[in-house]
Order: sequence, then C-alpha cells, then structure tokens
Amino acid sequence: MIKKGIILAGGLGTRMSPITKSVNKQLLPIYDKPLVYYPLSILMLAGIKEILIIVNKGQASQFKKILKNGENFGVKIQYREQKSPNGLPEAFILGEKFINNSNVALILGDNFFYAQSLTKLLQKSAKLKNGAKVFLHPVNNPKLYGIASIKNKKIINLKEKPKSTTSNLAVTGLYFFDKNV
Repeated sequence: MIKKGIILAGGLGTRMSPITKSVNKQLLPIYDKPLVYYPLSILMLAGIKEILIIVNKGQASQFKKILKNGENFGVKIQYREQKSPNGLPEAFILGEKFINNSNVALILGDNFFYAQSLTKLLQKSAKLKNGAKVFLHPVNNPKLYGIASIKNKKIINLKEKPKSTTSNLAVTGLYFFDKNV
C-alpha cells in the first residue's frame, strides 16, 4: 500500500513566461488556484496523506505560505530544497529519509490529470504491493516526449524524445513505486 507521495515542484520554468524567473511555475495560478494544487489533489484522491514537496533552493517559504504543513487539506506536508533540478532520480535521493522503507508515489508538480473514473484508478494504483505503475498516454508526436515501449503489458524501454519509435505512448508525470523498484 502506498501511503507517501512526492511532488517535484522545482525546475527552472525556462519554456514559460519571464515571470518564472522570480516565481516558481507551480505557484502560478491556473484558473482559481496555484498549479501545485492539481498534483496535490491527485495524491489526495489516491488516499496518500504524507507528502514531500521538493522545491528549488530558497523557495520553500513561498510554498509554505500557500500550503503550510498541509493540515488544512487533511494531509501532512514536508518540504525539501534541491540545489538544482537534476531529474526524477534525484527525488529519491532527496526524499530518502522521508520515504524510509515505504512504497511511494511520485508526481510532477506541473502536470494535470483528468479522466473518467480517475479516482478509482488512483486508489487501485495506491494498493500496489510490488513493482511499479507508470501512467502512459498516447500522443500524436512521440518525438516530443518520453516514450515507453511495451511488450506483454510491461514497459521494456523508456526513451526520452526518441528520433524514431514505433510507440506513441508518452510517459506522464505520475508513478507509483514499490520500495524495491
């Protein structure tokens, strides 16, 4: 059972407007709330109540102003600053003490997820006891995404922005992991 989740809310936001030079993109409003609320709500829908948010150096206080310790959402939030954005594997290094010996979910702080029966799918994924669950989505231009190759319902290869591929299944920013993966 997955009880802990990590939100990666760092990054430089270099492909966005100049405002992300002074404000983390996950704190920018999307409709009526900061972007980080969307991945937080996904973890909450999965039943995950212990959350670590990894942010850029010097930005934890900005997130704490909005999210505090999570009590107002019925969750417990911790924060960890990273010196520089170094990709997904660093989340597990920075979150090692938080994860301890638990299974964990990881979600990117700038992703939106919506689908019919999404809550049921998330709750089922959070019951993972071994292996990993990686959410995939078909895309029209696989060269722009991280792409998964599948064989017998299992991912056999992940390739970031492949020059050529027979797969069109893009890796989303939502993962559920067994502690042994």
